[in-house]
Amino acid sequence: MKKTILIPARYESTRLPGKPIVDICGKPMICRVFEQAAKVKDIDQVIIAVDDERIADVCGKYGIPFIMTRKDHENHVTRLAEAAERIDSDLYICVNGDEPLILPENIEKVIPDTVCDDQIYAGYLVRKLTGIAEACDISNIKAVLKEDGTCLYLSRSLIPYPKGNSFDGYLKLIGVECFNKKALQFYADTPKGQLEAAEDIDHLRFIENNVNIHMTLVESESLSVDTQKDLELVRKLIADRMH
Repeated sequence: MKKTILIPARYESTRLPGKPIVDICGKPMICRVFEQAAKVKDIDQVIIAVDDERIADVCGKYGIPFIMTRKDHENHVTRLAEAAERIDSDLYICVNGDEPLILPENIEKVIPDTVCDDQIYAGYLVRKLTGIAEACDISNIKAVLKEDGTCLYLSRSLIPYPKGNSFDGYLKLIGVECFNKKALQFYADTPKGQLEAAEDIDHLRFIENNVNIHMTLVESESLSVDTQKDLELVRKLIADRMH
């Protein structure tokens, strides 16, 4: 089974423009993410899916394989779908380009042992949120799971709401995903639904169309770099590791 890691990297981030190439302790962030992804066992290739020549230039400088994709994608999943049309693989593992702290052993956990070619497969990682403040942060996408580990719903709101009893099992969606080509094709061919539009959560497209998405719980200090504050924290954490 051929496995490809794709790292989507968009230049025009709303809150932190140019974030794939911001410096983190002497290296561009996209380089830090690539280095972590390249440590994953039994992977055939790691490729950055870029949309801007400035990111492409950085990839070229550091010898990182990349593919140029359109600028007009509505989200990273449709960018993956475009890349998958040109890159042959059985599984496409997405590692978001703003996750420089992601652990290779956690990326490995999103990869299933087997996948049926005639079925849609979409898998994700989640981690426990550490407190109520983190759980209430709308930038953290919360996941509620069924008993079998598939996802019941995703929301930026506090779910489940602890009206009757206290609840300490809040889960956050991490920027590591796994799709087969059938899943990416389905996503690209399916219009955005009301829930996806309201929550601004890409992956609700599967749930709204009765497609099971699989969740794996991991222990992780994963932190996506969405703001300048996130960037400063990640710089500190990586600087501490280097000393």
